Amino acid sequence: MTIDFGRVITAMVTPFDRDGNVHYAEAEKLAVHLVANGSDGIVVCGTTGESPTLSWDEEYQLFQVVKSAVGGKAKVIAGTGSNSTSEAIEATQKAAKLGVDGSLQVVPYYNKPPQIGLYKHFEAIAAACDLPMMLYNIPGRTGQQLEPETIGKLAILDGIVAIKESTGNLDVASQIRSLTPPDFAIYSGDDSLTLPMLAVGGKGVVSVASHLVGSEIQAMIAAFASGQNHLAMTMHIKMLSLFKGLFLAPNPMPIKAALKLQGWEVGGLRLPMCELPNQLLPQIEQLLHQQGLMPAMTGDLAMPQPDRIG
Repeated sequence: MTIDFGRVITAMVTPFDRDGNVHYAEAEKLAVHLVANGSDGIVVCGTTGESPTLSWDEEYQLFQVVKSAVGGKAKVIAGTGSNSTSEAIEATQKAAKLGVDGSLQVVPYYNKPPQIGLYKHFEAIAAACDLPMMLYNIPGRTGQQLEPETIGKLAILDGIVAIKESTGNLDVASQIRSLTPPDFAIYSGDDSLTLPMLAVGGKGVVSVASHLVGSEIQAMIAAFASGQNHLAMTMHIKMLSLFKGLFLAPNPMPIKAALKLQGWEVGGLRLPMCELPNQLLPQIEQLLHQQGLMPAMTGDLAMPQPDRIG
């Protein structure tokens, strides 16, 4: 199975309304805006989308809304991972029927299976689901690392086409590259490591910052791919403070605060996550000003007019 998810994939936030319900209309507008501004694909209901606090019914409706909004113009990747193999299979099969382009499968969290258990988990999902799979390796959140040797074995299975690599370790990324086929795509799971990971064989990034600077990240990757390394480095340095600042508190607290400052109606967060503390808001606002990302002031913050596609 061959599929190209593109270079810049946004891990999209899930907007909520004032009552804490999913704001589907705002999710549609945000998805369209992201694709018009640098995103080749969108991960729906990943960690940034607060998947642990969404019901499966809410997730399936989000998959449908985003697919309807940007289908044919960008890849839609459904976050259907679970620490239960049977649940992940059921969720992925349902998502596939909705016409999404791929699934994001996180390493099972909390139960800490051994490497053979991890292999069998992803193998079973791939065998049961006719949907391209992106593995998601983030031991800081799951408590268990998917080792490069295991990734190498999984990468030759039909349907497992990519990995979101979020260990923060370039040596791990290098090992994965050495153990996987050339067409197996490695995506940085950290915005600040996008450019360094390209140098060791990465494809692109599953990004949070692309909510704000998607076109700039796309340009940085294109510059590197065309051999303009100094230009790519300059772009990376310019965005670095933003990349780091969006993780001054647990994700997605800072990015939701930034989007609200821009005028997006993304709402709060569902417990046990909470909104960014007030004392940190000036730092986010300063970063947005530094990057030229604050909307024009006309009394109250004006709502941005998202670009429409089609």
